[in-house]
Amino acid sequence: MGRGYRDRADDSLLTLLGDLPELVRNLVTAEVEAAKAWVSRVSKDGLFGSLWFIITLFLLFWAIPVLLAFGIIGLSSWWAPWVAALAVFGFLLLGVMIFALLGILRFRKIIKSQNPGQAVATDIRLVKEAGDDEF
Repeated sequence: MGRGYRDRADDSLLTLLGDLPELVRNLVTAEVEAAKAWVSRVSKDGLFGSLWFIITLFLLFWAIPVLLAFGIIGLSSWWAPWVAALAVFGFLLLGVMIFALLGILRFRKIIKSQNPGQAVATDIRLVKEAGDDEF
């Protein structure tokens, strides 16, 4: 069936109603095909975007030791190499402790918060207690 348009001004109401199921079927088919094409395009873009992020993380993984070596080598121009390495190690250890403390504080905040299930249980308990007090 071609997608040409024809003048339907002279068609009767019954003819138009008879063509309605085919038009609806064509519309649904076109929408399903458009959705399939969209999902395919978005999936492909998402896959390549994820791939670029994985490559970025891989390069960053190797850039961090290079930066640390640069720091050790730079500090070793003033200090003995073992002191420079120890200073960089201490700096990293300090960073680990700070970020671990921040993580612990965040998890404590989560633990202290009331989840919706607990809120519903508390509400039910309060309603039951209020109902028992009235009788």
